[in-house]
Amino acid sequence: MKALRVPKWYLVVIGAVAVQRLGELAISRSNEAGIRGVRAASSTYPLMVLAHVGLVTLPLVEVAQRGSARRPRWPWVALLAGATCLRYWSISSLGRSWNVRATVPDNLRPVETGPYAYIRHPNYLAVILEFAALPLIAGAWRSALSLSVLNALVLVDRIRAEEMLLDASPAYRHAFARRHRFIPGVF
Repeated sequence: MKALRVPKWYLVVIGAVAVQRLGELAISRSNEAGIRGVRAASSTYPLMVLAHVGLVTLPLVEVAQRGSARRPRWPWVALLAGATCLRYWSISSLGRSWNVRATVPDNLRPVETGPYAYIRHPNYLAVILEFAALPLIAGAWRSALSLSVLNALVLVDRIRAEEMLLDASPAYRHAFARRHRFIPGVF
C-alpha cells in the first residue's frame, strides 16, 4: 500500500496560513470588544468558520491521497502572496473596526483609505483569491473548486446583509456610491 505523503513545503505553507487565521481571530476578538453594533449574517458565520477550517485541511487530504506537487506552482504562490498582502492592507486600513463577524458599528465612519479608496470589499476579494490559490499551489483543484463554492455561498449572504447595514448610513452611501464591490470598473 502506498504511503500518504504531503510535501513538507506545503505543510509549512498551510501551517503559516492557519497561524495567520488564528492571529486574526485574536485581533478580531479584541476589536469586537470595543464595537457596539449589529452583526451581519450571523447565521452563516458557522459555515464561514467551516470553510476556513476546510481551507487548511481539505487540500492536505487531497494532496496526500493524490501524491501531487513536489514543487509549488509559482503563479499560485504569487497570487496567494498578493491576496494575503491585500487582506492585511484591508485589516490595517479598517483598524479597530475590522472583525471577522462583520459587526457594523453604530457610530460608523466609513474608511476611504487604503484599498477602500478603490473598492468596497477588498478583504472579501482577498479571501476569494486565497480560497483558489492555497489549494492550487499544490494542485489540489478539487479542494479549490469545492471550497470556493462554499465560500461563495457564505459571501453572497454575508455581503448582502453587510451592505444593508452599511447602506443605512448616509455617510457610507455617499462615500461608496460609485465604488465597485471587488474590481474597479467591474461588478
